[in-house]
Amino acid sequence: MSLIDQFKNGLARSKSGFISRLDGLFGGGEINEAFYEELEEILVSGDVGVQTSVKLVDQLKEEIRRQKIKAREEARNLLLQLITGIMKPGETSVEQDEQPFVILLVGVNGSGKTTTAAKLANLYRQERKNVLLVAGDTFRAAAIEQLEIWAARAGVELIKQQPGSDPSALFFDAINAAKARAVDLVIGDTAGRLHSRHNLMEELNKIHRVIGRIMPGAPHRVLLVLDATTGQNAVAQAKSFNQSLAIDGLVLTKLDGTARGGIVINIADELKIPVCYVGTGETMDDLAPFRPEEFARALLED
Repeated sequence: MSLIDQFKNGLARSKSGFISRLDGLFGGGEINEAFYEELEEILVSGDVGVQTSVKLVDQLKEEIRRQKIKAREEARNLLLQLITGIMKPGETSVEQDEQPFVILLVGVNGSGKTTTAAKLANLYRQERKNVLLVAGDTFRAAAIEQLEIWAARAGVELIKQQPGSDPSALFFDAINAAKARAVDLVIGDTAGRLHSRHNLMEELNKIHRVIGRIMPGAPHRVLLVLDATTGQNAVAQAKSFNQSLAIDGLVLTKLDGTARGGIVINIADELKIPVCYVGTGETMDDLAPFRPEEFARALLED
């Protein structure tokens, strides 16, 4: 299945609301102030956010005037280009000099970090990477068991300790093991935490420091996992996490569960942090590297 088909399938719920309204708007008629007002209202209702929606409509209006466009179908193509420009591609390649390349997943409870860790491992396993998973959510026995099952499905190794163990000590062992085994990629799960809990955020910083002491420059990528169904809350979470711990990229999960796929545009515009991956389902293969143009086409084209 192509990426655009994967995005379209994942955005099926959006098709009944946000996307179908956009499709109807661009279906025909003249371009006038009523068109711009309706477009702005649709974008806002689709979780694109007020500020981003106003900016997009203003840019579209300017380009339509400059290019003397009359047909709404041409205006659709312009909007596609503008949305693509906002959603700059995330750097998803792990073709780096560092070995192992260390990815740390962070986020609040229930965002989908554990399944994302396994899906990422599966994604890179298919690229013939030697992957090591780290069950860093030591607070939940269920998370360790879940990751153990997923790791077996993906055919990758897993480093774990008993529930209640010190996660920093676990990552210390995991990085040393990865070096000894010539692992290409380490993907670490962490316990969910609210950004407002200072002690939990400090623990996350400790994990970061411990990894960096064993391997200078690591972790090479800190990815914040966000639940797309939480809408504007996801934007607030990302802003707060980024203040406590430098975030390199975002993973948006449960995109198939939201009727407002515009949240991706809002997040990319407000945070200026690249969206690297999106989750569009519950199976092992339902995680894809984010491609802005293909995502924009899935939103705006039939």
